[in-house]
Formats: sequence, structure tokens, C-alpha cells
Amino acid sequence: MPPPLSLYVHYPWCIAKCPYCDFNSHEKKAGVDSAAYVRQLAADIRESRALGYGRSLTGIYFGGGTPSLMSPKDVTDVLDAARDTFGLPDEITLESNPSTFERDKFEAFRAAGVTRVSIGVQSFQDDKLRTLGRVHSADEAVRAVSSAVEIFDRVNLDLMYGLPAQTLEDALSDMEQACSSGAGHVSWYQLTIEPRTVFHRRPPPLLPVEKQALEMEEAGLEKLAAAGFRRYEISAFAKGDEACRHNLNYWQFGDYVGIGAGAHGKLTREDGAIRTSFIRQPRRFSQEIPDRFSETPIAEESMPVEFMMNALRLIDGVDEALFAARTGVPLVRIQRTLDELRATGLMRADRIGLTAKGLRLLDSVVGEFLE
Repeated sequence: MPPPLSLYVHYPWCIAKCPYCDFNSHEKKAGVDSAAYVRQLAADIRESRALGYGRSLTGIYFGGGTPSLMSPKDVTDVLDAARDTFGLPDEITLESNPSTFERDKFEAFRAAGVTRVSIGVQSFQDDKLRTLGRVHSADEAVRAVSSAVEIFDRVNLDLMYGLPAQTLEDALSDMEQACSSGAGHVSWYQLTIEPRTVFHRRPPPLLPVEKQALEMEEAGLEKLAAAGFRRYEISAFAKGDEACRHNLNYWQFGDYVGIGAGAHGKLTREDGAIRTSFIRQPRRFSQEIPDRFSETPIAEESMPVEFMMNALRLIDGVDEALFAARTGVPLVRIQRTLDELRATGLMRADRIGLTAKGLRLLDSVVGEFLE
């Protein structure tokens, strides 16, 4: 049986590029032919029918960039292509920036089929937003979230900690506002300085030291738990059944079709698994040129570490049987490594998953599965 399948759609444009962002995103300027780009998205989805082997989708995710810059017609056209090719799943997520929020537009997104929005709030404090280069205000964030929980079935808030000049009280104020917003999902993660970003070239001053960031994390975890959010992935927290199905499929090493400039996919075929990718430049993506799409086999010896990079992010881990089912590699190949990590208290004894100690050392544990 092939793994479950999801669809990722990449919209590469933003109002402005954030200084911490290392995604394939670009400031949208005059002359950008977004209509041609959307037409190509729809065409590529239809052409991907063979890649999916007729499977239905567990989820669709519009990421970016800022997909909420798309028009409702754009979103409808893409979803029409997905419906014709795979059928539509119950969960269709669209990432949004509060500065792009217009109630009528978001109601039209809902009518087009979007059931879940992920709002890039990052902070509810204007000084922190300015430091992060965000183009929205705290007030815009509050109004966007308030309307979103009225319009959509499911709402996620992206929130960051470890920000320049941020205190523990600042971080907890943001967390309290997120927990009381009515959103059923929070993605909460520390600001990291990534290569090839403005912050990497010019680091912001007054970044919290490791001890301060750890205090923010631990206090925030307590707030989330008290508000009824369950931590199901290292940086993802959900009430009830609001865990993101599309992302769960990633972390359980499922398959996904990636469409758009720089979008990556992972697909399982009878002769093994492959990675797929599209050319990164949005203008060239929209053109029929050689090498705009590529496929690369995943070597069998890479399968254990590829699997662990995803599955070990899940707080509950996964059943041992899932390893062979998703990788095609027998569990015995990694049994010695599992036993050694369990003996040191880094992995659970009952399944493939990390202990609380192991979660703190995720990258080191994953590295043990390199061959």
C-alpha cells in the first residue's frame, strides 16, 4: 500500500521579505505576472495525476510567500484543478499575513473551499513586529485572528519567541493572547538566524541568551497546556482534533506532491521513493523550459535518517511497524542503533519516539541514523 498523499502549493510572493526568512519568497513588484503563475500551478496539478497513482488527498496546503495575496479566483482555479485530479480533502489550509486580511476576501476563500487558515502573527507587540520586519501591526493581527475564527473551521497562529529585546513577560503576554484568541492550533518556535538571510548578514542586537530562551519555552509550554493545547510536534500545539493533517503526513513520512516555484515533493513508487522539485525562479517556473522539473531517487541507505528527521519530531513518535511500511527498509537494519539510544535514555522503549531528554538533543539523535 502506498503512503497517504497530500498536496503542497507554493505561492512565492510577499509584500516584503522578512529579514529572518530563508524560504523561497520574493517581494511582489510591478510587472509580476501572477496570473500566468497561477495558470501554471493548475496545469502542473493536473499533470501530476500519474505521480499520485489515483490516490485521494489527506490535505492541501497553500504556503509561501503569502498565499493570501492570491485572489479568491486564483484559489478557486487551483482547487478546481486539485478536485479534477485528486478530489478535495476536508482540510485545505491557506497561509495568511494579517496585513492582507480583508473580511470579504477571506469569506470568499472559505466559499472557494479553504477550511483552515494559518496566520503569521509572530508577536502581538508592535515593537517586536517592527524588529522582525513584519508589515502588520498588533491591532491588525488581533482583528485578523478575531475574524478568522468566525469564518473558518480551523485556525492556526504562528508565534515566535526568543526575539530581540524580548523579556519573559513579553513572551508570556503574546502566549496569553494567542491562547485566548479562539484559535485551536498554535505553532510556536524560537527565532533562529538562518544562512542567506538579512539577520545572518546583520544580526539583530539584544537577542536573548540560551538560558533566557529556555525560560520562555518552559513557561510557554505551561501556558499552552493550561489552556488545553496538546503538544503533538516539537513546535505544534492543538486542541481536540485540530492537529494539522497535512503536516502530520509529512512527519509520518507520507507522500506529498509539491507544486510551485522551488516546491519539493516526496513520492513512493514501485521501484522506490523519489524527491521531486521545481525550478526556484517564479518567472521561469511559469515558462515551458527544459529542466523546470526534476526527480531524484532517495537512496535506500538514506531512508533511515530521512524517516527519523520527520518522525522523531512527533511527541508521541510512531509505531515501529511504520518504519518498514514507509521506507521499505526492514527494522532490523536500525535495531542496534535503536537499542543503543534506548539504553542511554534518549528514545522510548515502546515505539520509535524520543524521551523528554531526547527531544532536547533531536539533531544529535537523528544523526545516529546516518549510514
